[in-house]
Amino acid sequence: MPNPFISLILPAYNEESLLPSTLASLRSSFGKLLGDQMEIVVCDNNSSDRTASVAQQHGARVIFEPHNQIARARNTGARVALGDWLIFVDADTCVPARLAEQTLAAIHSGHCGAGGAPVLFDLQSLPLSSRMAVQSWNWVSRTFHLAAGSYLFCRREAWKDSGGFDETYYAGEEIFFSIGLKKWCRKQRLAFTILQEPVLTSARKLQWHTQTQIWRAVLRAAWPGAITRRESCAYWYHRPDPPVKPG
Repeated sequence: MPNPFISLILPAYNEESLLPSTLASLRSSFGKLLGDQMEIVVCDNNSSDRTASVAQQHGARVIFEPHNQIARARNTGARVALGDWLIFVDADTCVPARLAEQTLAAIHSGHCGAGGAPVLFDLQSLPLSSRMAVQSWNWVSRTFHLAAGSYLFCRREAWKDSGGFDETYYAGEEIFFSIGLKKWCRKQRLAFTILQEPVLTSARKLQWHTQTQIWRAVLRAAWPGAITRRESCAYWYHRPDPPVKPG
């Protein structure tokens, strides 16, 4: 069975340091399976660093989105993508070869309309609360068929017909998108599949913030209407200042 053309879409804001490893993992995992039947689209979300040039140097197609919002960046990338299938990957996330294989198997099955993968952090040693949070999310993801934003795939018409990522929200947009995709899949009598192999994503926020700061951010975002305001979602958008190099 021939491979469909697949677009890997990465929203990226100031990701020059981690983007090379993410792109290398995509070339390694998907490139060996798809050859020229794939493209990588990086949506530069108004970066102030070398994100765009780094992406171009690694063979990605770059599109610019001036409004700094993850949902908007993902939709902007999807609009210019050429693929029959869209795979959304965060710019700080690496995709193992086994996950790429499982994704293509689901696509080729003919029974899948969309899906995602469990999450695994790239730190071997995590605080207990963080380990419990990840385990809880993966249980919720598998039980209720909700995809993490770090790795979500769907047929192009599913993205289009469901309205894409809801740009009302500055965080949690992948949950609302998953709900829309599940409705679309049910109408088409297709499955929304959470695969077995986890995606490997960066634990840098756990290094940037204390556990108290993280839980405060989560509780603040949980307040009714908070995720519709960017200032209430600083945890997902604020970056600590880089250390000053000695002169």
